Amino acid sequence: MTVLGLDDTDSRERGMCTTYVADTVARRLVDDGATVERVLLIRCNPAVEHKTRGNAALAVHTDASVETAFEAAEGIVDEHAETADDRTNPGLVGAPGSPDGVPDGVASFAREAARSHHTRETALEHIEAAGYRTRSWKNGRGVIGALAAVGACRAFDDWTYEHIAYREPSRWGTDRNVDFDSVFEAADDYYPEVWDTVDRESGEAVCVPRTPGPVLYGIRGDDAESCRAVSDRIESEPVARARTFVTNQGTDAHLRAGTVSGARAGHAYHLDGRVAEVPETRRGGHVFFGIEDDEAALTCAAFEPTKRFRDRVRKLRVGDRLTVCGEVGDGTLKLEKFAVRALNRAELVTPTCPDCGRTMESAGRGQGYRCRDCGTSAEGKAERRIDRDLEVGWYEVPPRARRHIAKPLVRSGFDAPIHPEK
Repeated sequence: MTVLGLDDTDSRERGMCTTYVADTVARRLVDDGATVERVLLIRCNPAVEHKTRGNAALAVHTDASVETAFEAAEGIVDEHAETADDRTNPGLVGAPGSPDGVPDGVASFAREAARSHHTRETALEHIEAAGYRTRSWKNGRGVIGALAAVGACRAFDDWTYEHIAYREPSRWGTDRNVDFDSVFEAADDYYPEVWDTVDRESGEAVCVPRTPGPVLYGIRGDDAESCRAVSDRIESEPVARARTFVTNQGTDAHLRAGTVSGARAGHAYHLDGRVAEVPETRRGGHVFFGIEDDEAALTCAAFEPTKRFRDRVRKLRVGDRLTVCGEVGDGTLKLEKFAVRALNRAELVTPTCPDCGRTMESAGRGQGYRCRDCGTSAEGKAERRIDRDLEVGWYEVPPRARRHIAKPLVRSGFDAPIHPEK
């Protein structure tokens, strides 16, 4: 077996897609008589500064020799990578042996690539130690993702699928012609095995990208056959070719356990704490609130593109106990989901007189309250139970705002009731 890893061939402005390059490599190998067992689509840390778009790296698992596979991939990267973009710096790694047999260091490198930061130097050290073949274009930053893709099979144990349909090259850069009614109908029939195909409340077909490039649409889910079935139901412009990728999308592989006091920029966490500041809507429609533990405080934000998720956040009150998930940057955790662990269902109010039922008045600073008619008194405010328009459990951003790697609530494994967005 041979594992080919490649990364960083696309461009924000010029298009292309590394999945398309990997699919082209896989097709070339099959045309030359090799077998391709699978193609992995690996999402690395979404907080990495130098990512192109979705920070995806690809791995091709084949029975071709390292020499044959590597030479085929070199030529295809030369032909298709958007190296005219200053941010595009492809990398290629060829590893002999089974995907499950990579060294421990390479597996650990891949695991950390999803939730931390690596340097080219560290990647090259692992490549040299393992005896892998490699090639870099321009500054070669892509070797980081390429090596992560090589080690991914050992690094992760939660896998989903994405079936990607590609456009005819003559149509790249033009508006996509997809019948949204057919997308919504198929999405409804195969939900929840297939998820994040549409956003039902906003009316968006989120599986259809808006960026330039070869992808017509991508169908994600827990079952490969269901993803392909949804694709078969979509009415659209001609599909030039398609492939079902095995992926770590929708798995929360980027999240690490942490504490409010230990949260660092450029990493994503799930943190426990209590609401310390009332949610505030600021300019632009972004909603902010504070969360704290016994040692520190941190600002959390639900940004405007998360739309109706902000309404959930606005209903939080000081004292609510939460688990919050998201990336930290500039002192702020960008919310992807949160769990309500316990709700503060009490508020302090001016006490009422037990004799006449009227609201008491202040007796003076620090002197409590009294009823002027009855002469009764109270030392301080009274506690009153209030109804809350939130429930214990998990809440999430809608599909239109979800990151590729973030786990939708309709997938299993959450530790409290779920309130999924469809």
